Amino acid sequence: MSHHHPAPGDPVAATDAWFLTHGLTYFVPEKRASVRSALSRRRVLPLLGLTAVVAVAVAVALPFLDKGEEYLPAVLWTLLGVVATWYALTALEARSIVAWALARTFGSLWTLLPMMTRALPMLLVFVTFLFINAEVWEVASWLETGDLWLVALLFGTMAAAFLLVRLPEEVDRTDDDVDEALLLHATAGTPLEQAARELVDDPDADPASYAEVGGYERWNLILVLVVIQATQVLLLAVTVFGFFMLFGSLIMQPAIVETWTGGKPDTIPFLEGIRYLDNISAELVKVSVFLAAFSSLYLTVSTVTDETYRQQFFGSVLHEMEQAVGVRAVYLALRDRQGAESSERYADPSL
Repeated sequence: MSHHHPAPGDPVAATDAWFLTHGLTYFVPEKRASVRSALSRRRVLPLLGLTAVVAVAVAVALPFLDKGEEYLPAVLWTLLGVVATWYALTALEARSIVAWALARTFGSLWTLLPMMTRALPMLLVFVTFLFINAEVWEVASWLETGDLWLVALLFGTMAAAFLLVRLPEEVDRTDDDVDEALLLHATAGTPLEQAARELVDDPDADPASYAEVGGYERWNLILVLVVIQATQVLLLAVTVFGFFMLFGSLIMQPAIVETWTGGKPDTIPFLEGIRYLDNISAELVKVSVFLAAFSSLYLTVSTVTDETYRQQFFGSVLHEMEQAVGVRAVYLALRDRQGAESSERYADPSL
């Protein structure tokens, strides 16, 4: 990530550097220009062509491997996701956005605890009924590993699509009621603190009119929310997986699994004879993965639609979103004023 070295007393350059360190890469005009060129047809079409060639090569080679055909759809789906993620992180300058969002999530893991205590109990009660259900075991145990991978990808993709549809509403809400008090509060402690006060005191300037966020900058805020939300849901899903592995090792005797699935459970040889651990089987892992993937979709929908979850999940992040919107409004107003002053100076050399 390239950091600007601002000239002393240049709040615009200092704010560019502030944007980069706060995961707001697309708020910097030069970065936006680079992303725009990375999305041009001249750059994207060769990448799509190369991806198609690799996908065809994989489709031809996989069937020669043992059980290769069963993995083909999941491998191609994953390949597409990996290429898109790699291009976003490199050419589309998203690395610093994602890095900031991840650091923000893991830096405030302790705030996840109240959310877990709110979101997990209801989910576990609901999903535990599915766990002790013969049909779920029957379906999951008959799934090949490639099919299970595909099901997990399907749930994950649906959750991501849901976030991309619903989260823009959250972003649009943050720039609705921006006033001068919010601008002063948002810029406190940033390079624009002094400039914000001057602009608010100037009767001719109206920095709040620059508050509406659109285009790439809006997508920057959406991406931050998606990464934070997806990471939290993933952590909760991993917790659900761990819970069912533990719960299953305590109660799922091989005889029960055999009755439910119609076949002898595929146990792990070196764990046989060890109390509780000998209940761990391939079937238990499959059911736990299946229910954890299902839980991730359930949690994603709940956290965005349920009002109490929304307050828990978004409460702390929305403050940072408002700060980003406020700093950007003052930044744009200041750049416009500097642009106007320099054009006046250009028109009248005596100034």
